[in-house]
Amino acid sequence: MKKNIDFIIQKELNNLTGKKFSKSYICKYILPIIQYIDKTNDKKFIISGSQGSGKSTLSKLIKIIIEKTSSKKVMLLSIDDYYLSKIDRYNISQQIHPLLITRGVPGTHDIKKLKEHLGQFKKKQFPIITPTFNKLKDDISKKTKVFNKADILILEGWCCGANPIENKFLYKNLNKVERQLDKDFKWRNYYNSKLRSEYHKIFKSFDRIIYLQPSSFHFVLNWRYAQEKDNAKKTKTKNFMNKNTTKNFILYYEKLTKWMIKNMPDKADMLIKVDKAQKIKKIIYYD
Repeated sequence: MKKNIDFIIQKELNNLTGKKFSKSYICKYILPIIQYIDKTNDKKFIISGSQGSGKSTLSKLIKIIIEKTSSKKVMLLSIDDYYLSKIDRYNISQQIHPLLITRGVPGTHDIKKLKEHLGQFKKKQFPIITPTFNKLKDDISKKTKVFNKADILILEGWCCGANPIENKFLYKNLNKVERQLDKDFKWRNYYNSKLRSEYHKIFKSFDRIIYLQPSSFHFVLNWRYAQEKDNAKKTKTKNFMNKNTTKNFILYYEKLTKWMIKNMPDKADMLIKVDKAQKIKKIIYYD
Protein backbone atom coordinates (compact mmCIF):
# COMPACT_ATOMS: atom_id res chain seq x y z
CA MET A 1 0.00 0.00 0.00
CA LYS A 2 1.10 3.60 -0.54
CA LYS A 3 3.08 5.41 2.15
CA ASN A 4 0.51 8.20 2.50
CA ILE A 5 -2.31 5.75 3.05
CA ASP A 6 -3.48 7.51 6.24
CA PHE A 7 -4.01 10.74 4.30
CA ILE A 8 -5.95 8.93 1.56
CA ILE A 9 -8.16 7.22 4.16
CA GLN A 10 -8.73 10.52 5.96
CA LYS A 11 -9.83 12.20 2.73
CA GLU A 12 -12.13 9.38 1.58
CA LEU A 13 -13.65 8.95 5.04
CA ASN A 14 -14.44 12.66 5.08
CA ASN A 15 -16.08 12.32 1.65
CA LEU A 16 -18.24 9.44 2.91
CA THR A 17 -19.23 10.85 6.29
CA GLY A 18 -18.72 14.60 6.15
CA LYS A 19 -16.56 14.25 9.27
CA LYS A 20 -12.83 14.63 9.77
CA PHE A 21 -11.08 11.84 11.63
CA SER A 22 -7.61 12.23 13.11
CA LYS A 23 -4.70 10.35 11.58
CA SER A 24 -4.04 8.70 14.95
CA TYR A 25 -7.61 7.31 14.95
CA ILE A 26 -7.22 6.14 11.37
CA CYS A 27 -3.88 4.42 12.01
CA LYS A 28 -5.16 2.76 15.18
CA TYR A 29 -8.58 1.62 14.02
CA ILE A 30 -9.24 1.98 10.28
CA LEU A 31 -5.97 1.00 8.62
CA PRO A 32 -5.70 -2.36 10.46
CA ILE A 33 -9.14 -3.39 9.18
CA ILE A 34 -8.24 -2.55 5.59
CA GLN A 35 -4.91 -4.38 5.87
CA TYR A 36 -6.68 -7.34 7.46
CA ILE A 37 -8.62 -7.79 4.23
CA ASP A 38 -5.99 -6.65 1.74
CA LYS A 39 -3.03 -8.68 3.00
CA THR A 40 -4.69 -12.06 3.41
CA ASN A 41 -5.07 -14.75 0.77
CA ASP A 42 -8.77 -15.08 1.67
CA LYS A 43 -11.21 -13.77 -0.92
CA LYS A 44 -14.67 -13.59 0.67
CA PHE A 45 -15.55 -11.46 3.68
CA ILE A 46 -18.72 -10.70 5.60
CA ILE A 47 -19.02 -7.31 7.29
CA SER A 48 -21.91 -7.38 9.71
CA GLY A 49 -23.45 -5.07 12.30
CA SER A 50 -26.69 -3.53 13.49
CA GLN A 51 -28.51 -0.82 11.57
CA GLY A 52 -26.49 2.38 11.67
CA SER A 53 -23.38 0.78 13.14
CA GLY A 54 -21.23 1.99 10.24
CA LYS A 55 -20.83 -1.29 8.35
CA SER A 56 -21.92 0.15 5.00
CA THR A 57 -19.59 3.16 5.28
CA LEU A 58 -16.71 0.93 6.38
CA SER A 59 -17.34 -1.47 3.50
CA LYS A 60 -17.39 1.35 0.94
CA LEU A 61 -14.20 2.79 2.42
CA ILE A 62 -12.42 -0.58 2.24
CA LYS A 63 -13.35 -0.94 -1.44
CA ILE A 64 -12.20 2.60 -2.26
CA ILE A 65 -8.87 2.34 -0.45
CA ILE A 66 -7.93 -1.12 -1.72
CA GLU A 67 -8.73 -0.13 -5.29
CA LYS A 68 -6.84 3.18 -4.96
CA THR A 69 -3.73 1.68 -3.38
CA SER A 70 -3.42 -1.71 -5.08
CA SER A 71 -4.24 -3.46 -8.34
CA LYS A 72 -7.06 -5.43 -6.72
CA LYS A 73 -10.76 -4.95 -7.43
CA VAL A 74 -13.45 -5.37 -4.79
CA MET A 75 -16.96 -6.67 -5.46
CA LEU A 76 -19.04 -5.05 -2.72
CA LEU A 77 -22.52 -6.46 -2.19
CA SER A 78 -25.14 -5.35 0.30
CA ILE A 79 -27.70 -7.93 1.38
CA ASP A 80 -30.19 -5.04 1.42
CA ASP A 81 -30.01 -4.90 -2.38
CA TYR A 82 -31.34 -8.46 -2.48
CA TYR A 83 -34.63 -7.69 -0.76
CA LEU A 84 -37.60 -9.26 -2.48
CA SER A 85 -39.86 -6.99 -4.49
CA LYS A 86 -42.88 -5.46 -2.83
CA ILE A 87 -45.21 -7.80 -4.69
CA ASP A 88 -43.16 -10.88 -3.75
CA ARG A 89 -43.22 -9.86 -0.09
CA TYR A 90 -46.93 -9.28 -0.34
CA ASN A 91 -47.38 -12.79 -1.69
CA ILE A 92 -45.40 -14.47 1.10
CA SER A 93 -47.21 -12.30 3.64
CA GLN A 94 -50.48 -13.72 2.32
CA GLN A 95 -49.19 -17.28 2.24
CA ILE A 96 -47.19 -17.40 5.48
CA HIS A 97 -47.54 -14.40 7.79
CA PRO A 98 -48.64 -10.73 7.40
CA LEU A 99 -45.45 -9.40 9.02
CA LEU A 100 -43.40 -10.62 6.06
CA ILE A 101 -44.66 -7.68 4.01
CA THR A 102 -42.03 -5.66 5.88
CA ARG A 103 -38.51 -6.06 4.54
CA GLY A 104 -35.73 -6.97 6.91
CA VAL A 105 -35.78 -10.40 8.49
CA PRO A 106 -34.37 -13.54 6.85
CA GLY A 107 -36.88 -14.79 4.34
CA THR A 108 -37.41 -11.35 2.78
CA HIS A 109 -34.30 -11.57 0.56
CA ASP A 110 -33.74 -13.19 -2.83
CA ILE A 111 -31.18 -15.69 -1.53
CA LYS A 112 -31.30 -17.69 -4.76
CA LYS A 113 -30.03 -14.69 -6.73
CA LEU A 114 -27.36 -13.90 -4.14
CA LYS A 115 -26.15 -17.51 -4.27
CA GLU A 116 -25.99 -17.28 -8.06
CA HIS A 117 -23.79 -14.18 -7.90
CA LEU A 118 -21.49 -15.73 -5.30
CA GLY A 119 -21.12 -18.74 -7.61
CA GLN A 120 -20.23 -16.47 -10.53
CA PHE A 121 -17.55 -14.77 -8.43
CA LYS A 122 -16.07 -18.13 -7.43
CA LYS A 123 -15.92 -19.25 -11.06
CA LYS A 124 -14.79 -15.78 -12.24
CA GLN A 125 -17.73 -15.54 -14.61
CA PHE A 126 -17.66 -11.80 -15.28
CA PRO A 127 -19.42 -9.49 -15.84
CA ILE A 128 -21.65 -10.00 -12.81
CA ILE A 129 -24.79 -7.85 -12.80
CA THR A 130 -26.33 -7.34 -9.35
CA PRO A 131 -29.57 -5.66 -8.22
CA THR A 132 -30.12 -2.51 -6.18
CA PHE A 133 -33.02 -1.79 -3.84
CA ASN A 134 -34.79 1.55 -3.50
CA LYS A 135 -35.64 1.90 0.19
CA LEU A 136 -37.67 5.06 -0.31
CA LYS A 137 -39.96 3.21 -2.74
CA ASP A 138 -39.54 -0.03 -0.77
CA ASP A 139 -39.03 -1.94 -3.98
CA ILE A 140 -36.37 -3.23 -6.37
CA SER A 141 -34.76 -0.45 -8.40
CA LYS A 142 -34.39 -0.51 -12.16
CA LYS A 143 -30.73 0.36 -11.63
CA THR A 144 -28.14 -2.43 -11.45
CA LYS A 145 -24.45 -2.72 -10.60
CA VAL A 146 -21.97 -4.27 -13.02
CA PHE A 147 -18.73 -5.89 -11.87
CA ASN A 148 -16.32 -6.63 -14.71
CA LYS A 149 -13.58 -7.95 -12.45
CA ALA A 150 -13.11 -8.72 -8.75
CA ASP A 151 -10.38 -10.22 -6.60
CA ILE A 152 -12.13 -9.74 -3.26
CA LEU A 153 -15.81 -10.09 -2.41
CA ILE A 154 -17.42 -8.30 0.54
CA LEU A 155 -21.00 -8.96 1.63
CA GLU A 156 -22.29 -6.41 4.13
CA GLY A 157 -25.58 -6.51 5.97
CA TRP A 158 -27.26 -6.35 9.33
CA CYS A 159 -28.05 -10.07 9.63
CA CYS A 160 -25.04 -11.45 7.76
CA GLY A 161 -23.25 -14.25 9.58
CA ALA A 162 -25.95 -14.67 12.22
CA ASN A 163 -26.58 -18.00 13.93
CA PRO A 164 -30.16 -19.31 14.30
CA ILE A 165 -31.84 -18.05 17.47
CA GLU A 166 -32.24 -20.47 20.37
CA ASN A 167 -35.90 -21.22 21.18
CA LYS A 168 -35.75 -19.81 24.70
CA PHE A 169 -34.89 -16.37 23.33
CA LEU A 170 -36.92 -16.75 20.12
CA TYR A 171 -40.17 -17.24 22.05
CA LYS A 172 -39.56 -14.41 24.51
CA ASN A 173 -41.63 -11.35 23.59
CA LEU A 174 -39.37 -8.31 23.40
CA ASN A 175 -41.77 -5.73 21.96
CA LYS A 176 -45.32 -5.00 20.81
CA VAL A 177 -44.75 -6.42 17.31
CA GLU A 178 -43.97 -9.84 18.75
CA ARG A 179 -46.48 -9.61 21.58
CA GLN A 180 -49.44 -8.40 19.51
CA LEU A 181 -48.78 -9.50 15.93
CA ASP A 182 -46.90 -12.79 16.32
CA LYS A 183 -48.74 -14.50 19.15
CA ASP A 184 -48.36 -17.94 17.58
CA PHE A 185 -44.64 -17.41 16.81
CA LYS A 186 -45.22 -18.22 13.14
CA TRP A 187 -43.29 -15.20 11.87
CA ARG A 188 -40.35 -15.84 14.18
CA ASN A 189 -40.25 -19.54 13.40
CA TYR A 190 -40.29 -18.79 9.68
CA TYR A 191 -37.42 -16.33 9.60
CA ASN A 192 -35.40 -18.43 12.04
CA SER A 193 -35.86 -21.51 9.84
CA LYS A 194 -34.62 -19.48 6.87
CA LEU A 195 -31.62 -18.39 8.90
CA ARG A 196 -30.93 -22.02 9.78
CA SER A 197 -31.13 -23.24 6.19
CA GLU A 198 -30.52 -21.03 3.11
CA TYR A 199 -28.82 -18.19 4.96
CA HIS A 200 -26.50 -20.48 6.90
CA LYS A 201 -25.35 -22.11 3.66
CA ILE A 202 -24.54 -18.70 2.23
CA PHE A 203 -22.73 -17.42 5.32
CA LYS A 204 -20.58 -20.51 5.82
CA SER A 205 -19.19 -20.14 2.28
CA PHE A 206 -17.31 -16.99 3.38
CA ASP A 207 -13.73 -17.06 4.62
CA ARG A 208 -13.96 -14.48 7.39
CA ILE A 209 -16.56 -12.52 9.35
CA ILE A 210 -16.02 -8.98 10.63
CA TYR A 211 -18.66 -7.88 13.16
CA LEU A 212 -19.34 -4.33 14.37
CA GLN A 213 -20.80 -4.66 17.87
CA PRO A 214 -22.75 -1.78 19.46
CA SER A 215 -22.60 -1.68 23.24
CA SER A 216 -26.40 -1.36 23.39
CA PHE A 217 -29.44 -1.83 21.15
CA HIS A 218 -30.71 1.52 22.43
CA PHE A 219 -28.30 3.34 20.13
CA VAL A 220 -29.86 1.77 17.03
CA LEU A 221 -32.90 4.08 16.96
CA ASN A 222 -30.84 7.27 16.80
CA TRP A 223 -28.46 5.73 14.27
CA ARG A 224 -31.29 4.51 12.04
CA TYR A 225 -33.15 7.81 12.22
CA ALA A 226 -29.96 9.69 11.32
CA GLN A 227 -29.67 7.44 8.27
CA GLU A 228 -33.23 8.31 7.25
CA LYS A 229 -32.55 12.05 7.45
CA ASP A 230 -29.23 11.72 5.65
CA ASN A 231 -30.74 9.65 2.82
CA ALA A 232 -33.58 12.15 2.47
CA LYS A 233 -31.08 15.00 2.26
CA LYS A 234 -29.01 13.23 -0.40
CA THR A 235 -32.04 12.32 -2.51
CA LYS A 236 -33.82 15.64 -1.86
CA THR A 237 -37.03 13.96 -0.80
CA LYS A 238 -39.50 14.52 2.01
CA ASN A 239 -40.60 10.89 1.84
CA PHE A 240 -38.74 9.41 4.79
CA MET A 241 -39.61 7.88 8.15
CA ASN A 242 -40.05 10.21 11.11
CA LYS A 243 -38.58 9.20 14.46
CA ASN A 244 -41.72 7.47 15.69
CA THR A 245 -42.08 5.48 12.47
CA THR A 246 -38.39 4.57 12.64
CA LYS A 247 -38.86 3.44 16.24
CA ASN A 248 -41.64 1.07 15.16
CA PHE A 249 -39.66 -0.13 12.14
CA ILE A 250 -36.61 -1.27 14.13
CA LEU A 251 -38.84 -3.45 16.33
CA TYR A 252 -38.83 -5.95 13.45
CA TYR A 253 -35.03 -6.17 13.78
CA GLU A 254 -34.76 -6.08 17.57
CA LYS A 255 -34.65 -9.78 18.40
CA LEU A 256 -32.04 -10.83 15.87
CA THR A 257 -29.98 -7.69 16.51
CA LYS A 258 -29.85 -8.39 20.25
CA TRP A 259 -29.10 -12.05 19.58
CA MET A 260 -26.16 -11.06 17.38
CA ILE A 261 -24.82 -8.55 19.91
CA LYS A 262 -24.65 -11.43 22.39
CA ASN A 263 -23.48 -14.26 20.13
CA MET A 264 -21.48 -12.85 17.21
CA PRO A 265 -18.30 -12.27 19.27
CA ASP A 266 -17.99 -16.08 19.50
CA LYS A 267 -18.35 -16.44 15.74
CA ALA A 268 -16.55 -13.43 14.28
CA ASP A 269 -12.92 -13.50 13.14
CA MET A 270 -12.65 -9.80 13.90
CA LEU A 271 -14.80 -8.01 16.49
CA ILE A 272 -15.08 -4.22 16.22
CA LYS A 273 -16.61 -2.55 19.28
CA VAL A 274 -18.51 0.65 18.41
CA ASP A 275 -19.50 3.39 20.86
CA LYS A 276 -22.59 5.60 21.02
CA ALA A 277 -21.08 8.05 18.51
CA GLN A 278 -20.44 5.24 15.99
CA LYS A 279 -16.69 5.45 16.56
CA ILE A 280 -14.53 2.38 16.97
CA LYS A 281 -13.23 1.96 20.51
CA LYS A 282 -11.64 -1.50 20.29
CA ILE A 283 -10.70 -4.20 17.76
CA ILE A 284 -10.34 -7.83 18.80
CA TYR A 285 -8.85 -10.52 16.53
CA TYR A 286 -9.93 -14.12 17.08
CA ASP A 287 -7.99 -15.98 14.39
